[in-house]
Amino acid sequence: MSLPPLREVIARHGLSASKALGQNFLFDEQLLDRIAAIPGDLSDKAVLEVGPGPGGLTRALLRAGARVTAIEMDRRCLPALAELGEAFPGKLRVIEGDALAINHAELMGEPFAIASNLPYNVGTALFTRWLDGEGWPPLWTSLTLMFQQEVAQRIVADPDSGAYGRLAVLAQWRSNARLAMKVHRSAFTPPPKVMSAIVHVTPAAMPEGVSAKRLAQVTEAAFGQRRKMLRQSLKGLPGAVEALEGLGIDPTRRAETLAVADFVALARKLGPR
Repeated sequence: MSLPPLREVIARHGLSASKALGQNFLFDEQLLDRIAAIPGDLSDKAVLEVGPGPGGLTRALLRAGARVTAIEMDRRCLPALAELGEAFPGKLRVIEGDALAINHAELMGEPFAIASNLPYNVGTALFTRWLDGEGWPPLWTSLTLMFQQEVAQRIVADPDSGAYGRLAVLAQWRSNARLAMKVHRSAFTPPPKVMSAIVHVTPAAMPEGVSAKRLAQVTEAAFGQRRKMLRQSLKGLPGAVEALEGLGIDPTRRAETLAVADFVALARKLGPR
């Protein structure tokens, strides 16, 4: 399917990236095709995209054979997306609205992959929502998401590193997360002030006997005062310091030195919230 260049589409519709909506447009078709290839074969697979803008990544996903549902709150971009839908009949569904206000599993109604160049201002909120909750495995089969590089590094961080924190534990305790690709700021229009990176996440087995709410409670307390010893940061959580000692974890350690498995064991020891 031959499509006009993205720059031409954007110029014709008078579009410009909205700073308020955290938008940065990608025009490099080869780069977009590489991103769309990260989840694997998308032939006739359902894919959810948040914040498609004028449809750069959407094109690549459609070229890869996906059935795309795109959630876009910027009304200016809807005509360009409508044209794309006409070029791929029956393959693109566009939902106008705020992705944070929509139940994605209900919207999709079948197993689906998520692929997005996430708007910077809502990226972390959406990511934590997709990884949250007691029900597991989720209906989504993979997440292929563009973040600011600093956020991406926090997601895949190892213990004892400056980037390691709540986001790493959330992403890694029942999922596999990897840094799939770095994207230079010059690839975007307008170029953001920071570098970007793509994280790929797939669900893994959920550890038995662990409440997601309890784990969130433990990590919030532990990393809320990350410079303090665990016996200090966890003292407001009844039974936590005793649970540490019962697990053989030195309470004078700091949160960033604990492995994901240690946080899981602590949450299990404390029981359901």
